[in-house]
Amino acid sequence: MTTLATLATPSRPTPIARVVGLFLLALLATVALIALDLAIQTTTLQVVQQTLVFLVVLAVQLFGLWRGVARARLGGTTWLAIAAPVVAWLAVVWWLAPNGGFRGLIGLPLAITLPLIVGVPLLLRSRRVGLLLDALPATWLVGVQVYRIFGSVFLAAWLLGNVPGIFAVPAGVGDVLVGLLALPAAALLLAGSGGARTAAIAWNVLGILDLADAVLLGFLSSPTPFQLLATNFSGPNLLTDYPLVMIPAFAVPASLLLHALSLRQLGRATGR
Repeated sequence: MTTLATLATPSRPTPIARVVGLFLLALLATVALIALDLAIQTTTLQVVQQTLVFLVVLAVQLFGLWRGVARARLGGTTWLAIAAPVVAWLAVVWWLAPNGGFRGLIGLPLAITLPLIVGVPLLLRSRRVGLLLDALPATWLVGVQVYRIFGSVFLAAWLLGNVPGIFAVPAGVGDVLVGLLALPAAALLLAGSGGARTAAIAWNVLGILDLADAVLLGFLSSPTPFQLLATNFSGPNLLTDYPLVMIPAFAVPASLLLHALSLRQLGRATGR
């Protein structure tokens, strides 16, 4: 029976409707990105896109970190101790990338592995980081990786014939899929739906496997430094030249660290 109270209460979308809506919104954005990359075939567009993405994502992360520090009452020193190295890391990568700093034998592998070797033990063992994760909503570390839809740049580059399909298709599709599912997974966590944490853990595992697969295929499909020397190659190599090199040099290890933090946060919540 319909009552005045029922009529006065605004209807809210169900979790499933919200999940589908967020997925379709991200899908629409992905299609628009690919269309834009195909329509404007310039390196300048890629530079502008990546600059905006990195700066916006960094700003969101630093803001979320600040909110978490405030909730956990850890003080501004904790925020600075995490924010300063991240900003310095991005600045160094951004300085090296346009100057061919990742075209050598160890440049790019070191850029990918060193942050993980240093960052993973610190982030997974630090007591303060644990307190910070307890204060942060689990949705933040999941939803923020919607930026992975910008991996569609590899699909556009493949369609234009600039990047080999053996790398671009699985790497681009995998990245886009992880980005498309980021907001729906976060929405399920926000709604407290049954199995939401399991779904978020599965999403994290998918994201890690996608990045590992992309890195492996990237190295297998690119000319090695020895091959480049043997053929006296001096032209552009899109996978190791700016601006696309910013993705494996910074976005890949940064995303892996976010996955590690999200898994630790979800594990601590399950334990509690």
